[in-house]
Order: sequence, then C-alpha cells, then structure tokens
Amino acid sequence: MQDEKAFILELLEPKTQNEAFRKLLQLYQKPLYNHIRNMVLNHDDADDVLQNTFIKIFSNLKNFKGDSKLFSWMYRIATNEAITFMQQRAKKQGISNEEVQQKAINKLESDVFFDGNEIQLKLQKAIALLPEKQQLVFKMRYFEELKYEEMSEILTTSVGALKASYHIAVKKIEEYLHTN
Repeated sequence: MQDEKAFILELLEPKTQNEAFRKLLQLYQKPLYNHIRNMVLNHDDADDVLQNTFIKIFSNLKNFKGDSKLFSWMYRIATNEAITFMQQRAKKQGISNEEVQQKAINKLESDVFFDGNEIQLKLQKAIALLPEKQQLVFKMRYFEELKYEEMSEILTTSVGALKASYHIAVKKIEEYLHTN
C-alpha cells in the first residue's frame, strides 16, 4: 500500500507525472482494454472507451481518496465509461441496451480482432441474454478471473451478492447452451 501511495504522489507531482503516467499505462492499459472489450465487444469501441477512461483517470486522480486500491478505482471508472458508452449508443439508435448488445454480437463474426470459434460466439449470445449486472459479474469472474473481493471493491457490492449473481448467471448460460 505504501508503494501505491508513493506512485500516486508521482502521478500528481508535475515533475514526475509524465513518466508515472507512462508506467500507469504500461501496467493497466491491457487489463483495462480487456475489461472494456468484454463489455462493449467491439475493438474500435473498446479503444475509444479506453481512451476516455484514461482521460478520466488522469483528470480525477487528484480526487482519489485511497479508500480502495488504485486498480479497483480505475476498473470502476472503466466499467462506468463502458456502461455509459453502451447506454448512449442505445439512446442514439433509439433501441434498448440489450439490442445494442445483440447487434455487437452479430458483428463479432466479421470482426477481425475476434478470434473466437462458434462455441465462443454462442457463449457471447448466452451472456447477452443476462441482465446487465449478471453480465458484468460473469465477465469479470470468467474472462478476467478477478477475485470476488476485487470485484466487490470495483462494483461496490458485497461478495455474497456477487457470488449469487455469478452462480445464477452460470446456471442461465448452461441452460442456454444446452437448449440452443
């Protein structure tokens, strides 16, 4: 925790800020991209959301209180940015969030950055049918292999509630995969 506090001070200090932010990008760009990509599904959209996420992180770092780990705080920003992006896209197109998700899945087959097979595509379709919170919990646990404690900090939800959401999501996905 002491190392993290020192790193945050480097990020806030004008003399060390640029180098520290480069280090921050090096450490977190890939995991945050993967997290966002799991949510928005499209590579170009994920890049846009990632850029907005780092802008928010940089401009709000002075407000970081240290109540959670820096990692959790940044993931929360990335999660909120991805959700906001999907909601704005749905509103702009005059459709529901679920329909936006369905369109994104339909585009996955032609996405050159998606290297999944038919089973992975079927899994994405099953995930898209879940309520938003269950989708998020499932993706964070299954794809990103985050611990429940980390997810609890990121989503500000109890570990018990997250375990229940994940369990229900798994059951729904299994049911979908067996019937389709």
